[in-house]
Amino acid sequence: MNIIDLHCDALLKLTTLEAASFAEDVRIHVNQKRLQLGQIKAQVFAIFIDPAIPQNQQFLEVIRQMEAFHTHVLQTEGMVHITDWAQLEQLAPHEIGAILSLEGCSAIGDDLTKLIAVLDAGVKLVGLTWNEENAVAHGAEQDASLGLKPFGKEVIQLLNDRDIIIDVSHLNEQSFWDVLPLAKHIIASHSNARALCDHPRNLTDAQAKALVKHGGHIHVVYFPLFIGGQDATLEQLVDHVEHFANLVGVEHIGLGSDFDGIDMTVKGLAHAGEAQNLLEALRTRLSEEEVHGIASQNFIRYVKKAATR
Repeated sequence: MNIIDLHCDALLKLTTLEAASFAEDVRIHVNQKRLQLGQIKAQVFAIFIDPAIPQNQQFLEVIRQMEAFHTHVLQTEGMVHITDWAQLEQLAPHEIGAILSLEGCSAIGDDLTKLIAVLDAGVKLVGLTWNEENAVAHGAEQDASLGLKPFGKEVIQLLNDRDIIIDVSHLNEQSFWDVLPLAKHIIASHSNARALCDHPRNLTDAQAKALVKHGGHIHVVYFPLFIGGQDATLEQLVDHVEHFANLVGVEHIGLGSDFDGIDMTVKGLAHAGEAQNLLEALRTRLSEEEVHGIASQNFIRYVKKAATR
């Protein structure tokens, strides 16, 4: 069963590991061979810039990762750059869609022209922050009472005008609530349920319900510390899916692994090649149709609906 995965950090590894190769480098959770094994039909590749990099050098790192996307990912036979969501249903059997996202706007500073350049390069999802504060908003590790900044409203307007999906996964609570009524297209690309795992990167029940009410989707993340702890299991990840399904409806749930951005994995879900194991675990509690929705069809329906808004 084909999968659409809304988040990985393979580009970071492709730009930091020595002699990295996208085709089958075992140091990379999401390489082409593993995408094929896991039946990942479309993969979102995030541009993530380490906040330790000086501000005046961060945009250069964005350029480097976009270059890696083109020279490593897209130059690998069978990888197709998705610049229009309609392409998801036009891929040949042997093809895998590759989508760019921006994980946090720190690198653009307070310069909209830099964001425009990133969007022009094909970025389809934008997270306003990572865990830190930037010129746009406050991230998940910041004071929960601090929210969206004035420049953030300009960023949201630009993203709305370009029909870009706004990713709320790394926002702190007040920024989430500030962004929600302003965003045209919204999603949590890699977040779990705080009711089951009390971590600031996870969504409260109130946030989950409000997000879906606003037309958004929730894509669960495979990182053990967002599931239940270092020894988290596949079954516990399914608990998060089931919790959201009961809370907001299974039709609003998808997958966002965070592979290559995580330093520990769940047994049986160590890399993209093992993604079908999660679907098998989901089948123990959900129907085949519901699992198919979570794997890919819910997101395809989401972008189709977004195209009419």
